Amino acid sequence: MWKTFYIKPNEIGILYHRSDFKKILQPGTYTYFGKHWQVTTYDLNQPEAKIENLELLLRNHSSELQEYLVVVRTGFNQAALVRWGQNWVSVPPNQLRAFWRGFIEVETHLFNVTESLALPGEFVQQLRGIALNGIKKFQISEYEIGLLYVQNNFVQPLESGEYAFWAIDRDVTVRTLSRIVPNPDFPLEEVLIERHPEFVAAYCEIVQLQNQQVAIARYQGKVIAILKPCSRKLFWRGVEVEVIDINTDATLPPRLIAELVSGLPETLALSRNCLHICEVPAQYLGLLYINQEFQTQLQPGMHVWWLFGRSLQTQVFDLRQQTLEVSGQDILSKDKVPLRLNLTAGYRIIDPLRAKNGLVDIVGYLYKELQFALRGAVGERTLDALLEDKGAIDNSIFEYIRQKTADYGIEVDSVGVKDIILPGEIKTILSKVVEAEKAAQANVVRRREETAATRSMLNTARVMEDNPVALRLKELEVLERIAEKIEKIQVNGSLDNILTELIRINR
Repeated sequence: MWKTFYIKPNEIGILYHRSDFKKILQPGTYTYFGKHWQVTTYDLNQPEAKIENLELLLRNHSSELQEYLVVVRTGFNQAALVRWGQNWVSVPPNQLRAFWRGFIEVETHLFNVTESLALPGEFVQQLRGIALNGIKKFQISEYEIGLLYVQNNFVQPLESGEYAFWAIDRDVTVRTLSRIVPNPDFPLEEVLIERHPEFVAAYCEIVQLQNQQVAIARYQGKVIAILKPCSRKLFWRGVEVEVIDINTDATLPPRLIAELVSGLPETLALSRNCLHICEVPAQYLGLLYINQEFQTQLQPGMHVWWLFGRSLQTQVFDLRQQTLEVSGQDILSKDKVPLRLNLTAGYRIIDPLRAKNGLVDIVGYLYKELQFALRGAVGERTLDALLEDKGAIDNSIFEYIRQKTADYGIEVDSVGVKDIILPGEIKTILSKVVEAEKAAQANVVRRREETAATRSMLNTARVMEDNPVALRLKELEVLERIAEKIEKIQVNGSLDNILTELIRINR
């Protein structure tokens, strides 16, 4: 029995007899006698030779196969790149791969991944845009620096450029940091400081502070960070660091106040949690307490302290004249008349420290004592006495409150009852009393005026009786008044005759 096999021009075959390798068959026609002959063909357009039992065949027929195959064998610490034409394939460690020779040019490259996981630059460029199993590629921009980590352990920094690394059976990552930002968040910063001093020395400025030390980091003249005591921090090179000892004096000088508090808003945001700020306005006085102990008085101006390691409290007091209103006080007078009174008091704080140490609530204390004084002064007087002399109430309250506040550094300058509000029925009664009093006064005045008028008329009559000329003048005056009320007067005869007749008629 004859068996014929045809190998196409783009193929290659392996001849087996009873599953034993015999030879490699080039393109052509082959005839063999017997039924146990077999041929396995492979497409040379697929350069990789995926041959079954390749390891066994190479062991027994290495010389015959090496003529037709490019064999790639990687050890436990090796990896390989294979290129045929424009195509690439990666070969991981402990692998055996074979590729056909001749039809397409095959090129292989072995790499020792124990010595370096990085691919040389020439391969990085050739592999640009090609994704391969077991290889990770990274692009570092010109304004960045990369930190290479293998299995989460820092290996080396990476400058700007393209990189490719073998990432077979291990985790390879690159964390990029911006060089534009002078204080980036370094990953595992403490590990970098302790375990990789060569990286820190080459790229970074390190700040290590002792207890009772703070630091201000500036980049190009701008504050970028404020560091608290006992801290460590990495910055890129070029950052200026000012270390300040706050052990004896935590007060900020005017230079730093202007920079950290009155400067840029972003600088104030950085320093807000590090500083205690107290602004004392004009006509005010401040008190400073450190760790619950009084330290000093604060004059008008801006005062700032470092917070670290101490507790600071400040309180500001207004030294100007202030007014306190005590309104709507319902009190019974001595004669049991219910009254509602409103009181106003003017006071000044002349010794803030005594006021702070002696009183928890200054305004509350004054309000309560003014209430007591007002109730005492009103309760001792009748309604008539209150209405007749309100000044007596003011004086009584003033003397009382001045004695009560003298020991607390508070000076009361004035006290006055603004309003005494009576109940409705009392108002009605008082209105009637006032109305009756005013009516009686009006009657007295009217009678007095009538008496004076009568006495004047009597005196006038006596003068006219003894003096005809005066009588004549009075007659003319009366005639003038009559004439004012007459629209038209017709005269017949002389004016003397008319006057004589009028006088005669009157008589």
